[in-house]
Amino acid sequence: MIPIRDTAPCHHRPIMTWIIIALCTIIFVVMQWVLPDNISYQAINQFGMIAIRYSNPQWAHDFGLRPDYGFSFISNLFFHADWTHLLANMWFLWIFGDNVEDRMGRWRFLLFYLWCGALATFLQWYFDPSLTIPVIGASGAIAGVLAAYFFLYPLERVIVWIPFIFPILLPIPAIAFLGLWVMLQLHNATEAIFFTGGDVANVAWWAHLGGFIAGCLSYRWFLNSTSADDDTNSLH
Repeated sequence: MIPIRDTAPCHHRPIMTWIIIALCTIIFVVMQWVLPDNISYQAINQFGMIAIRYSNPQWAHDFGLRPDYGFSFISNLFFHADWTHLLANMWFLWIFGDNVEDRMGRWRFLLFYLWCGALATFLQWYFDPSLTIPVIGASGAIAGVLAAYFFLYPLERVIVWIPFIFPILLPIPAIAFLGLWVMLQLHNATEAIFFTGGDVANVAWWAHLGGFIAGCLSYRWFLNSTSADDDTNSLH
């Protein structure tokens, strides 16, 4: 199922959501089309979260990585592997981020986004501390945004397109759509452990779950005081 749009009203321009989307896109374009390949490779390794860098500092030193004191747990959120990776993440942020930013305000939303992304990356490191390839992408932070939307707008409709039933568009309650999304992440994360022995996966499933868990537990801390309790459509 591919989300097309949602029905939740937005009362303010989601400036911070737009800025995050623009920043991720600019970084990706510069990395792909402006910088030489060797510089892009170095940047991905420096700013992507390589788990073994923190589990085995000697390895990082031998590999030539400068100490960053955990900065890559945040910086990795603004890098993406390819166009599909970028577009999928930015599309979800475009659809769901505006309403969450509407309830939090711009700067609280940014702090919430970075908080969820950092905790998501931490969970990925915790479950795969020996990973030697960079973890990059906004997925964990966006998962936190989805969690906030899940609780703030559970009964709003998400209009989805099911490719195999083209051109039918189906309105699905947000609580159902995002619930299915969470179950898929949990299934893929546990499958990666039990059926691949924890080997390298193409998707950081635990980061997705970590971001969603962080969003569920903390979204209310970031709501504007004037909007924290004024939505009868919210779950508590």
